[in-house]
Amino acid sequence: MTKLLKQINIQEIKLFVLDFDGVLTDNKVYVDEFGNESVVCSRSDGLAFDAIKKLGIPVLILSTEKNSVVSKRAEKLQVHCIHSEKNKTTALEGFLKKNNLTFDKVFYIGNDINDLHVMGLCGFSACPADSHDSIQAIAKFILKRNGGDGIFREVLENIFGLNLSCIIYKDE
Repeated sequence: MTKLLKQINIQEIKLFVLDFDGVLTDNKVYVDEFGNESVVCSRSDGLAFDAIKKLGIPVLILSTEKNSVVSKRAEKLQVHCIHSEKNKTTALEGFLKKNNLTFDKVFYIGNDINDLHVMGLCGFSACPADSHDSIQAIAKFILKRNGGDGIFREVLENIFGLNLSCIIYKDE
């Protein structure tokens, strides 16, 4: 089932919040014989992060995952990151208060039951096609792609109608 509503104006959004596992990754973890974990992220999402930086809209990766791969990816993308957080609602409330923002201007992208409460508080929301049924039930947009397959790029291009190449290469 794909639930896509009309495009919305990017200026309505003051913060993008993305879960990590299952949104920026395919929700799988690879473990080697030494116990080291790794994940796969889509490079096409990297282009989406480049574009959103040029538009000046902040992004927060919010994850319960403890592995430092979350903060390393956020560091590379040059976005805010809160991870190892059990209560996403409390963490986002604190971030919003600190940055003088409100839930109604947040676009939240999540995929699983640990996103359910906080996602319901946000003014805008989306989820990958392979998200948990309870998340699909409350998401304003159900995306065509699965987690880890360019979710953030799909949001910017299909929901907001942005042409990323025009944004990224505008000044070149």
